[in-house]
Amino acid sequence: MSDFARVAVIGLGLIGSSVARAVAARMPDARVIGHDADPAVRETARAIGLGHSIADTATEAVQDADLVVLCVPVGAMGAAAAALADALPPGAIVTDVGSCKASVVEALSAALPNHAIVPAHPVAGTEQSGPTAGFATLFNHRWCILTPPEGANPVAVDKVAGFWRALGAEVETMAPDHHDRVLAVTSHLPHLIAYTIVGTASDLEEVTQSEVIKYSAGGFRDFTRIAASDPTMWRDVFLANREAVLDMLQRFSEDLAALSRAIRWGKGDELFDHFTQTRAIRRSIVEQGQDDARADFGRSHE
Repeated sequence: MSDFARVAVIGLGLIGSSVARAVAARMPDARVIGHDADPAVRETARAIGLGHSIADTATEAVQDADLVVLCVPVGAMGAAAAALADALPPGAIVTDVGSCKASVVEALSAALPNHAIVPAHPVAGTEQSGPTAGFATLFNHRWCILTPPEGANPVAVDKVAGFWRALGAEVETMAPDHHDRVLAVTSHLPHLIAYTIVGTASDLEEVTQSEVIKYSAGGFRDFTRIAASDPTMWRDVFLANREAVLDMLQRFSEDLAALSRAIRWGKGDELFDHFTQTRAIRRSIVEQGQDDARADFGRSHE
């Protein structure tokens, strides 16, 4: 039996639609009401039967809700919370799925000072977007990091942790600032590098007579997958987490300079030791079940 009988999902992109599907699959006693600010998305959500109903307004969606999941870009969290504040039932708990937490904690606390807030970040996703991109198993065996503000109601925190576990996730708790530093290196910086490399390749297309795209090797192909992620979401992520991202970018630039010197001066042993260390890190990621151990990430070559 779930702690939540009525779940409102605000924002029906990849993550929001996956939340709606996962609740339907794993919490059959709960009723899911969805809403998206884009009328076209709402129309699509209704057409594919997402949730039990799709509301035309956020205030309609959260009426009688005991859990509200905000699945909007981090830059829109404050406005989305403020838009539903007057309609939110007194006992409702509010969580979210944003990949930056310090700014979200601040925005939600300001918009909803009288409500229980338990921000969360399910570390899961694909490069796809929109309501048709979601799937119920997206959170299976993936981490969901909770970042409750100081003084958060422990009962509310436990209920939100139980919600994400019910959807298949492993749950961890972190301070918002610590979360943002960790994700800056594990997620945000890789996306920034991918966007940069693909942009550089685009600039070189004329020079190489389109051979960069035509002869894309596996490494470049995988960078383009990351760089295909939702531009609005990632614009907001970099702006919201700018200090941590810039800090990690500076560290990366220093490490890249060290590798450049090793290549320039022919320091093969230094390169070999570095690559051996990074291969071990990759293997540990696979061992912890965070990726596929099969060759080429399990892609079919038929």
